[in-house]
Amino acid sequence: MTSLLTTFPNPADTSATMLPCHDADAADLFFSERPADLEQAKSLCAGCPLIEECRQGALDRAEPWGVWGGAIFEDGRIIAVKRGRGRPRKNRGQRVA
Repeated sequence: MTSLLTTFPNPADTSATMLPCHDADAADLFFSERPADLEQAKSLCAGCPLIEECRQGALDRAEPWGVWGGAIFEDGRIIAVKRGRGRPRKNRGQRVA
């Protein structure tokens, strides 16, 4: 099986600029602990030509965390939203009048 990483263009190639994960300034977003950063990384994936292959490769490898193919991964599975660190609010189920 060919690794997904070998299907990416050479970073020295000008076509690599199309892949947001190869941008040195944005690379930290894809593995951030902050939910807002992960949402930004997901939006950067939207126009990537390899989005489906990237997501499927991450599922096949059971990636432990990060944004792959426009999805947030945690413990090898896709999660809808990354929760922030810290303790949940006590009044989460209560309505404020």
